[in-house]
Amino acid sequence: MNLTIRKMCENDLQPLYELLSNPKVMTYLEPPYSLSQTESFLRDAGLSESPLVYAVTENGKFIGYVIYHEYRDDNNIIENGMETGWVLLPEYWGRGYASQLTDVIIEKAQHEEKNLVIECVTEQDKTRHVALKKGFEYIGNYDGLDVFIRRITI
Repeated sequence: MNLTIRKMCENDLQPLYELLSNPKVMTYLEPPYSLSQTESFLRDAGLSESPLVYAVTENGKFIGYVIYHEYRDDNNIIENGMETGWVLLPEYWGRGYASQLTDVIIEKAQHEEKNLVIECVTEQDKTRHVALKKGFEYIGNYDGLDVFIRRITI
């Protein structure tokens, strides 16, 4: 695995559309995106001054993205939190990529002295597995999403 996390660029539009228009990828997220929805997502989440998502490449090829942004906590359960997660093309599932990406993000959050949060629907067994394997604690279901936290260790 030669994974790189980088800021998104305009050239990511087509591979991002391939990802976000795939019904299998979007099963637990949202309905598959149109090209115009993907353009908006890229502009608003990937190309913004403070990105919400970052491209993941393997040997220079776009394979998905990671989520890393300040956690919006409407339930006042987590302080100083950053949300994380990953969305990858299906051919990269089950190969340890999510685990490796999570390790990188944990290290980044530790360096920034931030708690790390993963949210997912209950049916996302793979996400739950990675979260628990990486030391996240299940703290409950809020607004229909299971919430996991990995607290700062200093």
